[in-house]
Amino acid sequence: MLVKTYGSAVYGVDALTITIEVSVDSGAKYYMVGLPDNAVKESLFRVESAIRIAGYRMPRQKIVVNLAPADIRKEGSAYDLPIAIGILAASGQIAADELDKYIVMGELSLDGGLQSIKGALPIAIQARKEAFKGFILPKTNSREAAIVNDVEVYGMETLAEVITFFNQVEKPQPVEVNTREEFFRQVNDYEQDFSDVKGQENIKRALEIAAAGGHNVILIGPPGAGKTMLAKRLPTILPPLNLQEALESTKIYSVAGKLPVSNALMTERPYRAPHHTISDVALVGGGINPQPGEISLAHNGVLFLDELPEFKRTVLEVMRQPLEDRRVSISRAKFSVEYPSSFMLVASMNPCPCGFYNHPEKECLCGPGVVQKYLSKISGPLLDRIDLHVEVTPVNFSELSSARQAEKSSLIRQRVMKAREIQDQRFEQLEGMHANAQMSSNMVRQICEIDEVGKSLIKQAMEKLGLSARAYDRILKVARTIADLDASEAIGAEHLAEAIHYRSLDRESWAG
Repeated sequence: MLVKTYGSAVYGVDALTITIEVSVDSGAKYYMVGLPDNAVKESLFRVESAIRIAGYRMPRQKIVVNLAPADIRKEGSAYDLPIAIGILAASGQIAADELDKYIVMGELSLDGGLQSIKGALPIAIQARKEAFKGFILPKTNSREAAIVNDVEVYGMETLAEVITFFNQVEKPQPVEVNTREEFFRQVNDYEQDFSDVKGQENIKRALEIAAAGGHNVILIGPPGAGKTMLAKRLPTILPPLNLQEALESTKIYSVAGKLPVSNALMTERPYRAPHHTISDVALVGGGINPQPGEISLAHNGVLFLDELPEFKRTVLEVMRQPLEDRRVSISRAKFSVEYPSSFMLVASMNPCPCGFYNHPEKECLCGPGVVQKYLSKISGPLLDRIDLHVEVTPVNFSELSSARQAEKSSLIRQRVMKAREIQDQRFEQLEGMHANAQMSSNMVRQICEIDEVGKSLIKQAMEKLGLSARAYDRILKVARTIADLDASEAIGAEHLAEAIHYRSLDRESWAG
């Protein structure tokens, strides 16, 4: 007897429906075809044990399992459940009437329990798109899938429960999640706050500008000046995720298997801080079975690279294209996948190996040329892509011991959101564009017009600092953001002057 069940494969952040055809006929042996990987081939042992524990028998006949389309490689253990249900239905042990109405996915334990899977959200989205009635999956992933409307989601704990479902002995209630309620429940739930940071008002101002325009920023300063503390609090002043952004980020975390069980939806902007020993594949994504990298996990959020010169140069260089395109494409011989990577890059570094170059009190111990050599670990093209270069100085004792309450993140966020509203109106005709940092060179020329005084000012800066054309564009973008924070239609000379001030590393005299 031939029976078909339906599963799904995840490629990039999208899913593709897979038909699992099971034939039980006279003969012997077990055959698995349709380009399965080792994890899929090994399903026989898990399936056989789970079926026996559930009180059913594994047919001692010829069993052929075909995973269609047969020219696409099938990976992972999530096909265990549809294969087991297909075998039971093809051998006449359970009813096969409703198998074509449901997507079924789940890894089986030897005792028949269901283990969690990756990519439940994109699979549920694809199931709705192809008009399946429902989606049966492990209970641990059910809330994640249930945020998709118009698809009945059933979270199961064992193979026996799924068998009971298809035999129509007992049908549980589908899992329901109120997407909007889930979204707004924790949308502002942050542990850190900018009010924790004493002093550093000029650095807070720079980060406010960065948040308002979605700009990349690098913090340069001695150890203990507060660079990491400031960077960790940047997400608290970014505008809250909208529902579309929350779904985009949730899909990526679902595919990577990193979505917390308690959360059906990402409600906070991601903050990723990989260690400097990270590989280029781990940063941008890839591998034998391509997975999203740190830059995609930071999509719609912040990627913080602490001690930037300590990262391998090859790792930093692979970020150059994603920083411009806001997407990363991973190509293999037979297929390619694309992951979104629209993130704010926040980097920090010491000014020199000893950490005390330009320190107001401590003397730098580095020899001649060492500072320049240390800085040269970061390539010019990468620095060009960072809009704001901010020097962080240590906090003095009087500020550190002051009882004065610093400004809260919520107040800074209000100003940032007002600036973002201006940008939303500016880019309302352009899909996927929300911030000044996303403007192309052509758009910069049209939107960031400056008067004669401004032209003279930026000309002097270009000649004195030896800035590139890309740096010129970055200055205009930052100046536009500063003007938006002031609710000014025109970019004034004071806006340009402040934007030029944030190009510290372009100054020829900076490294001696």
